[in-house]
Amino acid sequence: MNYSSIKLGQIGIWTAQLDYQPAAKAKEVAAELEQLGFGAIWFPESTGREALTNAGLLLGATNRIVIATGIANIYARDAVTMAAGQKTLAEAYPGRFLLGLGVSHLPLVEQIRGHSYGKPVATMRAYLDKMDRAPYRAVPSVNSIRVLAALGPQMLRLAAERAQGAHPYFVPPEHTAKARELLGSDRLLAVEQAVVLESDPAKAREIARAHTSRYLMLPNYVNNLRRLGFTDRDVVNGGSDRLVDAIVAWGDMTAVIDRVRAHQSAGADHVCVQVLPPEAQELPMSQWREVASALLTPIEMK
Repeated sequence: MNYSSIKLGQIGIWTAQLDYQPAAKAKEVAAELEQLGFGAIWFPESTGREALTNAGLLLGATNRIVIATGIANIYARDAVTMAAGQKTLAEAYPGRFLLGLGVSHLPLVEQIRGHSYGKPVATMRAYLDKMDRAPYRAVPSVNSIRVLAALGPQMLRLAAERAQGAHPYFVPPEHTAKARELLGSDRLLAVEQAVVLESDPAKAREIARAHTSRYLMLPNYVNNLRRLGFTDRDVVNGGSDRLVDAIVAWGDMTAVIDRVRAHQSAGADHVCVQVLPPEAQELPMSQWREVASALLTPIEMK
């Protein structure tokens, strides 16, 4: 199925902050993000709200905006349940639910969930096989769209083969160009971009490094950075300035716009902006409003 049946727009928001809000507040925020004109809200699944329930919560609180899992962990539910959950939401909210699937990370899967972490590409391929064979004796959906969390060449090729596109996370525009080449021209490329709206270099990098330090403990991200030319020195102590600056766009809004445009020039169809506030759990509502004002065109905001 072509992804054109779902209207993401060019700019979305990626956020983990809604998990730290009461459900009523999360719904209120989602409605405001919709009013601001963003095309999609992306959220993760780790140890917070369950992804498909959370998607239903936000879909029910909004009318137009796409709700996207970034990502739903394939180790969190079996393939039959994942397929049924996707079809349920796609049927109830036509054109508004996008299922992002990912293999997560070995420490999160084995230490927190108690599962055995398999080889990522083979495990994902087998899971997609099971999803595609899953029985579903309910009203069918007409637009069940899925993308894969894909960093390396093999997972990107699998996304091109078995999904409507890819959702790379924690990547610079150089990766976006490689991803587009591997996906081909007819697949959705929805890229996450972290930003810090702070012009003081020391303060900005402090906030950014708090973000990068968490992800640099996960081998999948480190391996991808090495493929992009980063060295052992770049990936220790929260990341070198070179790495932090490549992953997190910081400064005034011009810096944010330039980075988003760089991803678009490299082939991204959709960029989901993750605003990093000084406190990780803080709700960056004022910054989201600034981003909307700077990045969303009148056409996108209709």
